[in-house]
Amino acid sequence: MILLRDPSFAGEVGLDVHIRTKLVRFWSYIKSAAIRIGNDILEIEGSPEIDDHETHYWFNYEYQADAPTIGGFPLSIQRSGFQKRFFEIDLGSKFPGQKIVISTFREFVSVDFQHASVEAYGNSVGMLGDFMTGETLARDGHTVLDDFGVLGNEWQVLPSEGKLFHAVSEPQYPQPCVMPEDPRGDRRRRLGESEISMEEAEAACSKVAKNILDVKDCVYDVLATQDLDMVGAF
Repeated sequence: MILLRDPSFAGEVGLDVHIRTKLVRFWSYIKSAAIRIGNDILEIEGSPEIDDHETHYWFNYEYQADAPTIGGFPLSIQRSGFQKRFFEIDLGSKFPGQKIVISTFREFVSVDFQHASVEAYGNSVGMLGDFMTGETLARDGHTVLDDFGVLGNEWQVLPSEGKLFHAVSEPQYPQPCVMPEDPRGDRRRRLGESEISMEEAEAACSKVAKNILDVKDCVYDVLATQDLDMVGAF
């Protein structure tokens, strides 16, 4: 799916960010992400294996190739323990103080546009929506899509929009995205099945999350995965 796209980014250099998700019953997560700036493509993937200490990435379709820059912007790769990796793209030469940070924790991938500005992303489109209003818009730029399942299918990558990932994975357009068993979720049933209580999740998350929204995201992740170690992602 197209997380973000802007052909005019950084003075016609262009930016595309595509993501692949994996469905786990009633929830899903970003399994891998690929970012193109200019003529360079960086693809990043995590690993569910505790003993896997590799940093899994492809640069211009080559596994673990040297990648000091991407699209002319400095790229650094950092490790934090065995299970966390950070890929930091410094946009400071064009947009002072701004970075794109793709991180992995186990098999989970996140994309963070740090200190994002209208100068950098004001013309972007995709699943993240309109930069100024936050509205999640369809491809026509006008229709607001409040159903995230509909939004995901709307921004499924089309054959004409390029291949950023090194390998093909189903489903591909025109096959629709795979939907969860219960898109809205049966919250009461799930909590009844939980071995970790809401109180335990909130207590663990409040120690590591930076703000109330991060705490809510953290609590959801812990309850969905039934794994208190998920606080490590925050």
